[in-house]
Amino acid sequence: MLKPSLLAGALIAASLAACAPKAQKVEAPKFDAARISEHVKVLASDEFQGRAPATEGETKTVDYIVGQMKAAGLQPGGDLQPDGQRAWTQDVPLARFVFKGPVKSSFTAGGQTTNLTQGEQIALRASATGETHVSVAGAPVVFVGYGVKAPERGWDDFKGVDLKGKIALVLVNDPDFEGGEGDFGGKAMTYYGRWTYKFEEAARQGAVGFLVIHETAPASYGWATVKGSNTEDIFDIIRKDPKASHAPVEGWIHRDLTVDLFKKAGLDFEAAKAQARTKAFKPIALNGVSFSATYDVDATKIVSKNIAGMLPGTKHPDEFVVYSGHWDHLGVGPADAKGDTIYNGALDNASGIAAIIEMGRAFAAAPRTERSLLFLAVTAEERGLLGTEYYASNPLYPLSKTVAAFNLDMFAAAGPMKNFSVSGDSGSTLQDDLIEAGKRHNLGFAPDARPEAGLFYRSDHFPLAKRGVPAISLESGEDLVNGGVEAGKKWKDAFDANNYHQPSDEWRADLDLSGEIQIMDMTYDLGRELADSREWPGWKDGSEFKAARDASATDRK
Repeated sequence: MLKPSLLAGALIAASLAACAPKAQKVEAPKFDAARISEHVKVLASDEFQGRAPATEGETKTVDYIVGQMKAAGLQPGGDLQPDGQRAWTQDVPLARFVFKGPVKSSFTAGGQTTNLTQGEQIALRASATGETHVSVAGAPVVFVGYGVKAPERGWDDFKGVDLKGKIALVLVNDPDFEGGEGDFGGKAMTYYGRWTYKFEEAARQGAVGFLVIHETAPASYGWATVKGSNTEDIFDIIRKDPKASHAPVEGWIHRDLTVDLFKKAGLDFEAAKAQARTKAFKPIALNGVSFSATYDVDATKIVSKNIAGMLPGTKHPDEFVVYSGHWDHLGVGPADAKGDTIYNGALDNASGIAAIIEMGRAFAAAPRTERSLLFLAVTAEERGLLGTEYYASNPLYPLSKTVAAFNLDMFAAAGPMKNFSVSGDSGSTLQDDLIEAGKRHNLGFAPDARPEAGLFYRSDHFPLAKRGVPAISLESGEDLVNGGVEAGKKWKDAFDANNYHQPSDEWRADLDLSGEIQIMDMTYDLGRELADSREWPGWKDGSEFKAARDASATDRK
């Protein structure tokens, strides 16, 4: 029982609470599928030329998104200007590398030379070392398995081999991919499985070049994607010493050509792959096989743009919930079978940008949240997550006070869904929060169906996550209301095979974006909940990102 004095105090407090204004209930927004489709139609039109950075397509894209953010009621949240005001954009300086003239390459095996067709048997990338002329003559070829050097796992595919002046052939994905178990956590890809890691390791090993052997299953995409993504302009962040991160020759090689080279060297490709799955693997020289290449590269500095719209919080304006997505696609590239050269990127990722614009409109029309909201459309995702990497290295707002980041990228147009998914397993309480939000919207949660594809490391949330920000990338589910899982997988497989990173990813009037709206409803709900709370999502024990977040804990007190 309360003492009289305490009882009186409690009664007064109760009376004051009864008189206090009630928290205003915010009705859920009604997202307009027609408006979303119109954004996709405009951004994926031929007029925007595939939205490549440093092109007229970028200028039109930035102008459109900024105009739509203004109309939606957002405020500029980009670079701080001399007058103390914010711009709508953040400058992103990048290095751009493009081939000048023909790309000549060949393999010599058994005394016979085979000239290669760029984009067919091989897909060389414009050298990112800063060299304007690359010439390799008769470089010996060595197979280095998965090209992994992981001391913490007791794994070294190089075993002290001297790769200077040599070309290394390397398998994509992890050593666990084929068998599904081992030292790399099973099917789920680690960063060691990403082709970006392979190229980084090539530079550390001193190789003149690394060629990644393309196989559809471990890469998770076909050769058409490799060709479209690697044979045109290459971008990178500005580096003090580019050669510390890139070998002169970087590229992909077709599996069929690789098998033939092994055969001519008296080796069996499948047997070598089996050896590469073990710690005992040692580099295998392809005796009698050499590689030659010559091409010129034009290296220039360009400044691309991230686009930032924001809504300031009413109580904690220095704390941010972020919605992000990439505005860029592949631009103009090799013609497909129909002669189309514009890689329009309708679903990848005009759909995500449409979601961000309309999410901003919904928040702007509703009562302000206590924390701030940032709507970030980033550049150069298709070039290696470079826009987000730049933002994460040069944040407009402190990462330590970034509550959470939701990345919206490439939604399915397959109709209403029974579930949703995410890229990889984030190992965060944010994922748990998202699962609960999904339940409120009658959406089940499906773990990443293809953890071996390494999507966690291929999405724009990753540069934020590796710096400790609880970040997650939303994906459409495969269990459809109409047709179930079978129909969902059929749609996904067909899109990956026929449209992903190809000119055929175009707007059509019959695109069914109702599933995208389901994701938007759920993510709006959780974003508002976080923006009106004192919750700080975090990483769970065992996550590789927990230490980075914990290091800034005092900033959030």
